[in-house]
Amino acid sequence: MQKLIEDNQFDTLLKQLLKTYESFGPLPGLLLPFIEAFLPFLPLVVFVITNAAAYGLLEGFLLSWAGASAGAIAVFFIVRRLGDKRFFVWIRHNKQVKRVTHWLERHGFGPLFLLMCFPFSPSAIINTVAALSKISMYQFVLAVLLGKTVMIFSIAYVGSSIASFAQNPVKAIVVGISISLFWLLGKFIERFLHRRGKMGAK
Repeated sequence: MQKLIEDNQFDTLLKQLLKTYESFGPLPGLLLPFIEAFLPFLPLVVFVITNAAAYGLLEGFLLSWAGASAGAIAVFFIVRRLGDKRFFVWIRHNKQVKRVTHWLERHGFGPLFLLMCFPFSPSAIINTVAALSKISMYQFVLAVLLGKTVMIFSIAYVGSSIASFAQNPVKAIVVGISISLFWLLGKFIERFLHRRGKMGAK
């Protein structure tokens, strides 16, 4: 009985918080994933889950996808436009960065798409390095739109069912493990890029 009361109180509080978030309209759902592209320490996964829980699976997914994709493309465009500035010229001539940019130029769309599919891959680094490379805007935009579709939909699906996950400990554990595995995979990708840069420096 005690547990049932606690569960009901949690559900009520959760619904109230989500209704308050939704009452601001679609702007926060779009703006927060967009800002994350410029401030990568912000939790994109939390934003996507919140959007899906507040707006529903379809609308939450579309808002998150549009915001995150627009942010990544904006970062790419800005860095490419400012590529001749001293700071970016210095970064481009760094041996580690040069190695990674050459690797991206050789492989093109494929690795970019895969990197965009994982929620914990270092997206800010990927966007910046891609902009400093000679990869075409078309390839980058296509990789972002398709890769983030896979990544954001998988997270949004969890977010849209957040209440049922909260009530079912087994589901919550499975989701927690899955998110941890994604995080580890993202760290592996980050180390892989770092190793490629070190190999080029030798």
